[in-house]
Amino acid sequence: MATIGVFVGSVFGGAEEVAEEIVSELKTHGHDAELFTDPSLDDFLAYRDQVALVVTSTTGQGEIPENLLPLYTALNDQFPLMPSLNYGVIAMGDSSYGEDRYCGGGRQFDALLQELQAKPVTSRLDIDACVNFDPAEAALPWLQDFMKKVQ
Repeated sequence: MATIGVFVGSVFGGAEEVAEEIVSELKTHGHDAELFTDPSLDDFLAYRDQVALVVTSTTGQGEIPENLLPLYTALNDQFPLMPSLNYGVIAMGDSSYGEDRYCGGGRQFDALLQELQAKPVTSRLDIDACVNFDPAEAALPWLQDFMKKVQ
């Protein structure tokens, strides 16, 4: 089983609720999972040889939520290469804001992790608030595939 850090960017609590369900599901399947709602660079780097899962909503004009932005900025500024990190991203957004802003928080995090040479376990999941009124319901099938690949 895998050791997985779940890093959350949430504005109104929706992404945090999804992340809590994900952590519960991961633990139910025997994984060691920890939730970080105000993650630091040190928190993230502790998983550099493990698995990181970023669950983030999108705010403003396609931006990363305030509680996750310091981690993103620190990763971008210090640029620690992490070729042994396996990761996944669940991006939440609203497609009515336009394609260039839709799921922007998750898209930015995904792109940065790839630049840092981290390995995506599977492709990013984009959850559209216009289609999926229960984002956890949309995330759980994706999570099943993610768990199979990290075992």
